[in-house]
Amino acid sequence: MIDSEITLKKLEIFLAFMETENIARAAERLALSSVSVHRALHTLEAGIRCPLFIHQGRNLQPLPAAHTLADYARDIIGLTQKGIEETRLKAGFGQQRLRLGTLYSLTLETVPRLIMGLKLRRPELEINLTMGSNAALLAQLQTQQLDAILISVSDSQVDPQRFETQPLFKDDIFLAAPASSELVVDGPADLQDFRRQKFVSLTEGFATYHGFTEAFQIAGFEPEIVTRVNDIFSMLSLVQAGVGYTLLPGRMKKVYEHTVRLMPLCERYQMRQTIALVINRNQQQDPNLLALTAESRMYARAERPR
Repeated sequence: MIDSEITLKKLEIFLAFMETENIARAAERLALSSVSVHRALHTLEAGIRCPLFIHQGRNLQPLPAAHTLADYARDIIGLTQKGIEETRLKAGFGQQRLRLGTLYSLTLETVPRLIMGLKLRRPELEINLTMGSNAALLAQLQTQQLDAILISVSDSQVDPQRFETQPLFKDDIFLAAPASSELVVDGPADLQDFRRQKFVSLTEGFATYHGFTEAFQIAGFEPEIVTRVNDIFSMLSLVQAGVGYTLLPGRMKKVYEHTVRLMPLCERYQMRQTIALVINRNQQQDPNLLALTAESRMYARAERPR
C-alpha cells in the first residue's frame, strides 16, 4: 500500500532537487519557497520509510537510495504526463479539430461569420459542422460528441453548473405567410385571424417549435398542422408553396424575401429567442474553445443595438 505522503507533486519536487542538487535552485525552478521544498523532501522520505539523504553541513547529500528512487520517479512523472496528454486528446481537448453543432437557421449568417473569424485566429483548425435541433445538439454536447453548440438557450434547460454560455443575439418570432396570401397585413398579426388556416411546423426538440406551441397556447386554439419537418429551410419552402403558415425567427427574413412575408406578432404573442454559444465548463480552457468564445464575444458586441 502506497503511503499517503508519497504524491506526484512531491516526486516532482524531489526530481527538481536531484537535478539541481540545491534546495534554493529547486525552489526557484518550481516557483516554490525553500521551506516548501525542504518540507516536501522530508515528508517524502518519511513516506518511503528509508533514508534518502544525509546532512553535510547545511546541505542535503543524496544517498544511493535517492538515485534509485529518482530513476523510477522520472518514469512515473513521464508516464503520468503522457497519460494526461492522451486523455485530453481522447476528449478532443487541444486538437486541431473543432466539432461545432448549430441550428440550421444559424448557417445563413452567424455560423459563416464565426468560422471566418475563428480561422483568422487559428488557421490550422479544422471545423466539423453538425446541424440539428436544440435538444439533439445539447444531448451531443453532454456526451462530448460535440465540443461546442450554437442554440437557443431560451428554449432549453442549460445547466449553469455544467455549461458555460456566451449569448450572441436575441431574435423575435414572426408569423410567416405566402406573399400572395389575402391575410398578409402591414402591421402586427393576430393569430386569432388565422384560426381556420393550415400550418406547417418543425418537429419537437427544435427551438422554434417551442415558441410555436407557446404562441398558440396563448391564442387559445390548436392549429391545424398539415406537416412537420426536420429543418427550417424545408418548412420555409412549404410556406412559399402555399402549403401553410408558420412561425419563424426574424433571422430567416432573407430567405424567399420576395415570396414569403414575415409579419410581427401582436404584443400578447410576442416572444424572443436568445441565441448563444454553449460549451462544457470543464473544457473552457481548451485553446480552440477559448478562440471560439472570444470570437463569439466580438460577434455579440457587433450585434448589440446602437
